[in-house]
Amino acid sequence: MFLPTNQKRFLTVFVCLLSTLFANAQNSFKLKYDNSSVYAGIEVGSKGVKMSVLEIGKNAQKTGAFNVLKDTSVNSDFISFSPATFQATLSALTSLYNTAAKEYNITPNSIFTVVSSGVKVQAEKDNKDSWINNLIDSFKARISDPQRNVAVVDVLQEARLSHLGIVPESRRYTTFLIDIGSGNTKGGFFPNGDTKTMKLFQLSWGTKSTANATEKRCEDDKTIDNYNKQLTRVLTGAENSEIIYMVNESGAYPMSDYIAFSGGIAWSIATLLYPELISNSVVPVTYDEVLKFSERIYKNYPSISEDAMLKSITDKTLDKVTIGREVKRVNQVFDQRSLMAGTGLLLKIMRQFEGVYEKKQFFLVKNGQVGWISAYVDQHIK
Repeated sequence: MFLPTNQKRFLTVFVCLLSTLFANAQNSFKLKYDNSSVYAGIEVGSKGVKMSVLEIGKNAQKTGAFNVLKDTSVNSDFISFSPATFQATLSALTSLYNTAAKEYNITPNSIFTVVSSGVKVQAEKDNKDSWINNLIDSFKARISDPQRNVAVVDVLQEARLSHLGIVPESRRYTTFLIDIGSGNTKGGFFPNGDTKTMKLFQLSWGTKSTANATEKRCEDDKTIDNYNKQLTRVLTGAENSEIIYMVNESGAYPMSDYIAFSGGIAWSIATLLYPELISNSVVPVTYDEVLKFSERIYKNYPSISEDAMLKSITDKTLDKVTIGREVKRVNQVFDQRSLMAGTGLLLKIMRQFEGVYEKKQFFLVKNGQVGWISAYVDQHIK
């Protein structure tokens, strides 16, 4: 298997951190490690605002002393760039910051706030850069902190951080990591046997942007059958105009043994396709398995509801409560149409690696968003 279930193996990226005391924050959570510190990373993404509260141990690189204390998100659809979604995003960002600062007692210099590359790409595409600046300025005013740094992460930086935060050192130079976000897709690999140079891979398509493009094509016919028909056309256009070229241009096929996918759609498919592997942070899949699952979403959507999934589980040793909770989360974040869009986009990318003579090993990473924000926090701590 590409990665073990133990999350400790994911965090070989971290260097030895200075031991600092955040007693109030630590008292808010049940911590796993001695001499650890608590940090929060808050990201404005295309679909919503995410917050990860992290416990990082003193010798994280050597011991894997990393623990996710809280991982939450608020859907606000910022990249629709409407007054309503702007206010929803501002409220979510402010609320999560206040939760970290006041409820969890994390000091302001241990709370990191960023805007994802997906938002940046979509804003540039729609000529809406001013919306990002207005959001940042409004947020600073809301929390009365005019000096707060809210970084707008570019695609290369986010791709590099994702790789460092997700892929273990043992697979560092044989893995092509692809993060399918809401507004765009980015990733890459290290071709020269070091982490200084990264070969970037990016697409202007993500789960939400694919779904939005499909909805526009549906016009007056809002049926699921017409949505599926228009989705096929959108994805075919994306494949012919961008996906095939970008995969070939990346040079990843001859250089990589493993193709790992992260992002919300990877988490959702892994959770729904293999609920029995709920404790696994990474799930191996094949192209055919994902293809069949895509057809299931379209033709038998009720079968992936919380009740239906739990009824299908016969193994009494499995934790049905945890499985049910996670399946419910997936269905709250992704509806049928967004699942169809994200899975369809994933399949178009996977298809480029389905060689006749050599088939790559595919993996779905569930906690990818924690990986890149964790690496971001780590680098800024240093």
